[in-house]
Amino acid sequence: MLTTTVFLCGVAACEHRPTEAGSLASLTVVRSADTLVVGTSRQFAALGYDANGSAVGVQPTWSIAAGGGMISPTGVFTAGNVVGTFLNTVVATAGSLSGRASVTVTAGPLATLAVTPTPVTIGSGNFQRFAATGRDAFGNAIAVTPAWSIVNGGGVIDSTGLFTAGGVGGTFNNTVRASALGLSSTATVTVFTSSPAPTPGSGPTLGAAASHGILAGSAVTCASAPGTINADASVWPGSAITGFPPCTITGARHAADAFAQTAQNDLTSTYNALDALACGTTITANLGGTTLAAGVYCSTSQVQVTGPVTLTGPASAVFVIKAASSLTTAGSVILSGGAQAKNVYWLVGSSATLGQGSAWQGNVIAFTSITLNDNVTLTGRALARNGAVTLGTNDTITLP
Repeated sequence: MLTTTVFLCGVAACEHRPTEAGSLASLTVVRSADTLVVGTSRQFAALGYDANGSAVGVQPTWSIAAGGGMISPTGVFTAGNVVGTFLNTVVATAGSLSGRASVTVTAGPLATLAVTPTPVTIGSGNFQRFAATGRDAFGNAIAVTPAWSIVNGGGVIDSTGLFTAGGVGGTFNNTVRASALGLSSTATVTVFTSSPAPTPGSGPTLGAAASHGILAGSAVTCASAPGTINADASVWPGSAITGFPPCTITGARHAADAFAQTAQNDLTSTYNALDALACGTTITANLGGTTLAAGVYCSTSQVQVTGPVTLTGPASAVFVIKAASSLTTAGSVILSGGAQAKNVYWLVGSSATLGQGSAWQGNVIAFTSITLNDNVTLTGRALARNGAVTLGTNDTITLP
């Protein structure tokens, strides 16, 4: 045991008398750092004290309780390959006592850089948001702020990765480039300058987005129950899905994973294909109270629907209604003649709002966000490329 020195002083002189420390009463783990990069090592130590706070020498047994890495018999901790905070994971044990320490493991240096999506097919003048994902040597994600550039033509790109397709058609291989910390990655873009109107029964495919009642870019939110999504719900590159429960998702939910990313990439392709369709009829007034045959309808600004709008045609009829800015509803969609909700596409250049009590049908595809106010029924899909999809109270979405 360690000893302390006590000075006993009488009339004549002081006497030096060593006194032993008491028994071990507490154990504390100390470290040189509690944040480590993957694969690096740090020395941990254990300090023992008696009931009076005097130091007591200890030789603890070291162990790992909650992952994060491994530790040697002498207390040298080596971080593993998985990033995260591992609470109370380093354990020193002496007799019946133990001390613990938490460790945070961070990603290592940037080892790879990837641009997504690629390849991309886009109409002249349309937009595509590109993203760059960095990873360390173990595959852990690293936040990067890349420099964007165009290498082989096809359009222009801004500092945030927003690409605008040019007026020349063709395939531009490896033209979109992201560069960061000495690494670079590219994406290929095919630009087309025109596209024919859809023929009966040939509406664009939604790919992996087809199973979704909701697909968002930043977040999915349900304000309060009741509310039901009778389909999948996903978000990418955001990760927030809130309000479920108390609201209900009957299908799968995916947040910031590969499934959601694939769905968003397919949604982008669908958006671009619809946006490139030649306009058949220009919308200049509120669509409420009107009847539309199959075809492509375009507004240079917003589309408003107050009251019912009737879409009439056979089961193979395809309807594309394009709003350059917003879609605002306070009514309903009526299908007649065999027309099907799955062949109806509401393409919105910014954001869509389905007003309270709207009984809507078709695929609502928005560049930014979609809001469903209270008591909305949607037979179709709410698919937002970059922003949020927000539900109010008592909303129901069912696949067509």
